[in-house]
Amino acid sequence: MAAALHPFGFLGGTASARELRRLRDEMDRLMDGLAPAAGEAAMAAGSPAVNVYAGQDGIAVVAELPGVEKEDLEVQAHQDTLTLRGTRRPAAEGPEAYHRRERRSGSFARSLQLPYRIDPDRIEAHLENGVLRLSLPRPHEDKPRRIAVSG
Repeated sequence: MAAALHPFGFLGGTASARELRRLRDEMDRLMDGLAPAAGEAAMAAGSPAVNVYAGQDGIAVVAELPGVEKEDLEVQAHQDTLTLRGTRRPAAEGPEAYHRRERRSGSFARSLQLPYRIDPDRIEAHLENGVLRLSLPRPHEDKPRRIAVSG
């Protein structure tokens, strides 16, 4: 009778912590399969794909920007936010109709929350072959310091 009221034993106290963890992990896997990650949603909207690498001295960002010229790209940094804006120009097109068209053109904007503040005066940016590489140094005053303990 009690099993009918509490088929999984949640309220009856018979489920072990291991079983509850297993159920939670299964639900997490199910939800991950249904909802796209934030980066996947941004790429689907035409924003550039990015990789962000963080170290103690600074952050490196690599963004895929095929078809974007440096004149059509704007990079802004403020405290712990990086914003990429630009325009992808359409490829030269002839009068023939497309069989398939997957490359996007037009404007895009992507803002990234960084793990810590950066020094905007020391940022380096390089665009080559459709790949933007950014070096975002951490301000000296924000770097972790070892504190000597006396006693």
